Amino acid sequence: MTQREQSALQARLYKVIFGTDTPSGKWFDLILIFTILISVSVSVIIIDSFADIHREYGDLLQRIEWGFTLLFTAEYFLRIWIARNRRAYLFSVYGIIDLLAILPSYLAIIIPQTAPLLIIRLLRVLRVFRVLRLVGYLHEANQIAGVMRNSWRQIFVFFSIVITIIVVFGCLIYVLEGPNNGFDNIPVSVYWAIVTVTTVGYGDVVPVTAAGRAISSLAMLVGYAIIAVPTGIFTANIIEKRHSHRTPLNCPQCSRAGHEDDARYCRHCGSSLRTDSED
Repeated sequence: MTQREQSALQARLYKVIFGTDTPSGKWFDLILIFTILISVSVSVIIIDSFADIHREYGDLLQRIEWGFTLLFTAEYFLRIWIARNRRAYLFSVYGIIDLLAILPSYLAIIIPQTAPLLIIRLLRVLRVFRVLRLVGYLHEANQIAGVMRNSWRQIFVFFSIVITIIVVFGCLIYVLEGPNNGFDNIPVSVYWAIVTVTTVGYGDVVPVTAAGRAISSLAMLVGYAIIAVPTGIFTANIIEKRHSHRTPLNCPQCSRAGHEDDARYCRHCGSSLRTDSED
């Protein structure tokens, strides 16, 4: 995947907006993070959620929110314009988050109930990991993401077994307790089994017969036993992941990691991994 030709203006803006190795790039991201925090604070998520403030300042806060939305919309399209590989940016983690950060405002015009989804904008603060060069934290995040990708088949099999066990416990408790004791149907009984096996124990539906309590006790013990299974799966995969010799060097455009120490270009999107000053 090759990089797109850029004009001189696009190249300069790219170093500021996508780069974190230059003072201007760091300042841009820090100002952006501060603006995001301010926008979330004054949006319908926090301040405007108070009834008294909404009645008195609701219209003002709404106008301020739209100002932030238009600002972030312009920034999003600017990123697309200057990106060396537009497709890579659009489908990267940061690209998707940037899009989701502005969509709720426009969606709220049609469906007002979706306005609280603006809290997604707070995910953009994750850029602080790039700005402050917290490579250790990025490495841990990359490890967790890689482990989850490598473990999904094992986790799928595990959850299939858990669901089967829960359905069996739900059916048993329905037969033993029945509608007279609050277990009106099998879905309600399965709900009870989920609450019991996960050791949450809301207590809204409880067995009263000796046989029902015996099944409940067994479900609790099974719940404690199965907690260790996903932990073991993740631990084994983390240990295996640590044997990898790839470094947590992240691409400034698509944000993906897993590059060698001497890599100069992203193995996923082809963008440069280093600024001109490092070349």
